[in-house]
Amino acid sequence: MDSTQQSPRFRQGTPPGPLAKLAAFVLSAAFMVLAFMFSLVALAVVAVLGVALGGWLWWKTRTLRKQMQQMREAQQQMGTRQGTEQPARSDQVIEGEFIRETASKPRGPEQHLR
Repeated sequence: MDSTQQSPRFRQGTPPGPLAKLAAFVLSAAFMVLAFMFSLVALAVVAVLGVALGGWLWWKTRTLRKQMQQMREAQQQMGTRQGTEQPARSDQVIEGEFIRETASKPRGPEQHLR
């Protein structure tokens, strides 16, 4: 086979006609619509699974929430029985630095020799 000859399958001659272009456009549009529909269905499935998982976790932790509420109520009752209710806590955090000053005398060279 001569290198200048090409197989009829790989010919680069005639461009596709208007009917072939129209068919390619219609097929690509149909595939894009199908892909969009698939993505919407997938998003809906993920949303439903997320809501179901959240509901399941809420249901499984309900006894823990009840116990925590009972503990809070018991602590409040203990505070009122003793007559010393704890002051309201502030969520404000104040940061700072301090320097400790001591009242001792500085050591001189004679005190180091002893």
